[in-house]
Amino acid sequence: MACLAGVVCLVLGWRLALALEGGMLYPRESPSRELKDLSGLWSFRVDWSEQRDAGFAQQWYRQPLRQSGPVMDMPVPASFNEITQDPSLRKYVGWAWYEKEVLPPARWLQKEAGTRVVLRIGSAHYYSIVWVNGVQVTEHEGGHLPFEVEIGNFLQPMELCRITMAINNTLTPHTLPPGTIQYFKDESMYPKGYFVQNTKFDFFNYAGIHRPVVLYTTPLAYIDDITVTTDLAGNVGLLQYLVSVRGSPHYSLTLTLRNRDGGVVANANGSAGELKVLDPNLWWPYLMSEQPGYLYYLEVTLSAMVDGEVLEDKYTQPVGFRTVQVTSTQFLVNGKPFYFHGVNKHEDADIRGKGLDWSLIVKDFNLLRWLGANSFRTSHYPYAEEIMELCDAYGIVVIDECPGVGMRDRTNFENKSLQHHLTVMEELIRRDKNRPSVVMWSVANEPASELAPAAYYFKTVIAHTKAMDPTRPVTFISNANYARDQGAPYVDVICVNSYFSWYHDPGHLEVIQLQLNSQFENWYKTHQKPIIQSEYGADAVAGLHSDPPLMFTEEYQATVLKAYHTIFDQKRKEYVIGELIWNFADFMTEQATTRVLGNKKGIFTRQRQPKSAAFLLKERYWKLANESGLLPSKHDDVCFPQPQAFKCT
Repeated sequence: MACLAGVVCLVLGWRLALALEGGMLYPRESPSRELKDLSGLWSFRVDWSEQRDAGFAQQWYRQPLRQSGPVMDMPVPASFNEITQDPSLRKYVGWAWYEKEVLPPARWLQKEAGTRVVLRIGSAHYYSIVWVNGVQVTEHEGGHLPFEVEIGNFLQPMELCRITMAINNTLTPHTLPPGTIQYFKDESMYPKGYFVQNTKFDFFNYAGIHRPVVLYTTPLAYIDDITVTTDLAGNVGLLQYLVSVRGSPHYSLTLTLRNRDGGVVANANGSAGELKVLDPNLWWPYLMSEQPGYLYYLEVTLSAMVDGEVLEDKYTQPVGFRTVQVTSTQFLVNGKPFYFHGVNKHEDADIRGKGLDWSLIVKDFNLLRWLGANSFRTSHYPYAEEIMELCDAYGIVVIDECPGVGMRDRTNFENKSLQHHLTVMEELIRRDKNRPSVVMWSVANEPASELAPAAYYFKTVIAHTKAMDPTRPVTFISNANYARDQGAPYVDVICVNSYFSWYHDPGHLEVIQLQLNSQFENWYKTHQKPIIQSEYGADAVAGLHSDPPLMFTEEYQATVLKAYHTIFDQKRKEYVIGELIWNFADFMTEQATTRVLGNKKGIFTRQRQPKSAAFLLKERYWKLANESGLLPSKHDDVCFPQPQAFKCT
């Protein structure tokens, strides 16, 4: 491992950093790899015992879940909260149990096949323990990133494989995101043992298995990880690569780089090196080129000796040639100024909660295209890999954010939180390091960065992030005072959230432009770094109207946006490099007197119907795209390209 880390430093120019054990390649089928998707109905039960520990005390994992009590059908992927009519399940906090029985193909388990069988969970919120046929095989902390484990030794040919998962959605001061459990002991006011989960973030804490669960295979000797970085030297594209192999010390590697049409443009051998491509098609953001999101495909072939037998593994890694650079006033993609005109989103929808839904994903990308948006931030946690795959293919630029949201208390900056935060960043970078769409990491959203401990905390997290990936800038999103923000000195780009005439001076539209101008001037004079308005907006209940504009009407939301845009147009000529509306669509929150069935700041409803602000923003974003001068002709609508699905042969 030390040798491998040294190769990383030498070949890719990366500083040595702590590393997780093993890679986390996105599961893809190839001639040597098979997939079995376990999406569908799983058996489900929550633990209603007072301490939420009956499942462990009674060892529910030792036998089929239905044998230890009643179960219900639960779709996977989906949040469990809103699947039933039971209000207590919607707000349940504790251990939820899932189970699926599956019959793996017999060929996977034949000894002569030389096959590994891996169980991979795309994400489960928040803490997971996994058993296979009653034997614990792994556990994982964190609700938005994948984890996997090899399970072949626990399987028998021609027999059902029983997969049991216990998932706990409890948030503590040291989880990411953090939370607290509050107990109410006055039994004249509350039932015995009554407690609630408190959080300081403004979205619903959905729980369950939110992304696909799959079984996949590899040979016993296999490609464990691939790391690629790209650069440009004149008209030559440089692709530096590092491939890690497990299962055999005796192997050879061949690499073939193909273009979108499958034509070979470069070849190489060995675990590490550099490929050169003359006049490459660059990966450009949407609306900066007629071919946005151009991808090449790095086909890696492993030939390894295991017990006297030659095994072969193949994996194809999409690659985009693009560079990112930050100056004191600009954000450059491939050496050209890039202006973020995009959105903040949530993984959120009726019924399914945060569960992955292909129809919703494709609808959202079509709305982004219609809107003329070129970017979004994964507020406030990493999004599904399936979404990120389409960002790569469509040219949608991503600010990739970890779940560091709701960090409002001093306890959230203690060493226990810090160590977990570092691990989460490692997991995120391991997953998304090769994605050309990801141009910047965000390590937190609206933390209490004015607190003294925040200085060391964010200095450490940002330095660790840069040590793992020095090719991308790092930021966090601030709503602190510009002069007292302890983390701002360590970021590459200032990202600021502000809600003038909403949370500040509510109803006073006349103060927006003055306050926004002062905000930008103060931040830039203090830190001399480019600025993104990472959130702004106002709630609007669809169909609610008023003239003159009053709060919560569509007119008020549109007027707020227009006032912000006036200042954006002044400052983008200087040092403002982007604007991201809050929010793309209405989303669910905890119940509160200021929330009517969730947060209504979306320019689309939760059902993806446009409010007046959507048309306003569409007009603006297409104007910005046409003003860039990078499109070959004027456009008011451009379709996404058909994403390529090149398969290795």
